[in-house]
Amino acid sequence: MRIQSGGLSFVIDPFSPEIGLNLPRIKADVLLITHSHRDHNYKEGISGDYFLIENPGEYEVKGARIYGIESFHDESSGNERGLNTIYRIELENSSLVHLGDFGQKELSPEQREKVDGVDVLFVPVGGVYTIDASRAWAIARGLEPKVIIPIHYHLPGLKYKLQEVDEFLSIAKVKVAAQDKFSFRRNEIADFKQKIIVLNAGM
Repeated sequence: MRIQSGGLSFVIDPFSPEIGLNLPRIKADVLLITHSHRDHNYKEGISGDYFLIENPGEYEVKGARIYGIESFHDESSGNERGLNTIYRIELENSSLVHLGDFGQKELSPEQREKVDGVDVLFVPVGGVYTIDASRAWAIARGLEPKVIIPIHYHLPGLKYKLQEVDEFLSIAKVKVAAQDKFSFRRNEIADFKQKIIVLNAGM
């Protein structure tokens, strides 16, 4: 996933070609890794003199504030798949939250407090290794972001069997065509109400 704002390029969880998909050539100013699995930490695929963040904590990078929030990759307190870092990125008066491979049944009260007020939410919906479409929609609906972007679902060529994004869209009762990118201005996003955006990248 790549996010660009004010000349800065943020890349989150670049994937290895081992998963069956080709990672495009990407240059990053900030690289964020939610956990150490190969489908999320392919650092060698990213160019640029980037600032690397791969642990919970608070960071300030070139005017952006980034908060890493510890979570679990599974429902068993990390005993199956380990830890996962949720990232909250504050920039240009907008707040973006990337849940990574979030696998808990729900956000804890402490986690919820730290992601409350999010404008753009990236939420995994494919199940198997993360929350499924139903839990993803419950979390997204509860946080009331302006924009919801589903991630981590099945794509053509992907070697892992995940749920299709259509299952999430069905639960949300919307029909959305995938697009290559999504751009917005701060004054535009204020008018959105849980707008769902599906990106062709999907990861």
